[in-house]
Amino acid sequence: MNLEEIDRSSFSVGTFADEPDDLAYWLSQTPADRLAGIEFLRRQFYDYGKAEQEFYRFFEVAELERR
Repeated sequence: MNLEEIDRSSFSVGTFADEPDDLAYWLSQTPADRLAGIEFLRRQFYDYGKAEQEFYRFFEVAELERR
């Protein structure tokens, strides 16, 4: 690819000081969306594959009564 063919409007260069405010974004999300985001990241970093199915044999999910 030739450097003249690069579409320079599709990216920008910045500094770490220009980073978006992630905290404000996540605080604006619903609790369900926040949990979905955490689950997405967990699956990316801790992909258990087939072993994930076997966890249910060892762990029991208990529901707590609301106070």
